[in-house]
Amino acid sequence: MRERGPYREPEFLPWDGRRVPLTFVGGYLGAGKTTLINAVLAGADRPIAVVVNDVGAVNVDAALVRRRHGDTIELTNGCICCASLDDMGFALDTIRARPVPPEHVLVELSGVADPERMLPWGTSAGFVLDGLVVVVAADQLAPGALAPFVADRVRAHAGAADLVVLTRTDLVAPDAEADARRALAALAPGAPVVTGGRERLDSGALGRFLALGGGRGGVAVAPAPSLFDAHEVGLVTPPDGLDVGSLAAWIDVLVRRHGGALVRAKGVVATVDAGPVLVQVVGRRTEITPLPEPEAQDPGGLVVITLRP
Repeated sequence: MRERGPYREPEFLPWDGRRVPLTFVGGYLGAGKTTLINAVLAGADRPIAVVVNDVGAVNVDAALVRRRHGDTIELTNGCICCASLDDMGFALDTIRARPVPPEHVLVELSGVADPERMLPWGTSAGFVLDGLVVVVAADQLAPGALAPFVADRVRAHAGAADLVVLTRTDLVAPDAEADARRALAALAPGAPVVTGGRERLDSGALGRFLALGGGRGGVAVAPAPSLFDAHEVGLVTPPDGLDVGSLAAWIDVLVRRHGGALVRAKGVVATVDAGPVLVQVVGRRTEITPLPEPEAQDPGGLVVITLRP
């Protein structure tokens, strides 16, 4: 294993300047992070890289495993799963060293990690922050269910979330689930909350959140939802002739109109003062950034994902 000192950003951008969307997955032990990540790996139809605390904890179906070597599992669908080794910088260096980038990166946070301190890694060389998904078990939010320090960590993760996946709803009484939702509304106002009980974790809660991350420029048309999907997908086109400021105001109206039902919005929009810009709406976070040349594509409006009423 190589010697590692203080982390330094690579001098040159990988992959000819292309940026790969990176999503953090947080949540305390037992909330269901590993189950959710395993479901995404098993159902992925495009190359995804996953950085986890313990690669052995992700019980990938043996039929999907192409080979194992060291701390990395390579799957037959092009996905890779690797341990975080000693530090986040080295884990991202390991992915950057691959000649062909994945289309998305998931990073599983430890249950005691501070999300606010980890999120800046999402903008390191070669990557663009795609958001923070937090898995919370309904019974973990009950008063007195956890030790004070652990409860503080659960609340810190939930408070920083762009999307919350509420699990174990099938194991608690309806009034306990309602209490959990009220607690989340107070901790993360405006963040969408999707239900992800064990029997529904592979229904696409996280997969739907990631649907706009792939493809050239990190923007892709989301697949049509199935009959039983809890999400709706639509295309919204902003008015012509907007400058960046007016576009931001228009997006703010769009977000407020949907309220907590808006999970994700992303696309390339033409502006009169900055040309084509990349728009990303993730939970409560809106970013409007210049479109890098390696990610250039024609403006096409915003693909919007919302929860069904």
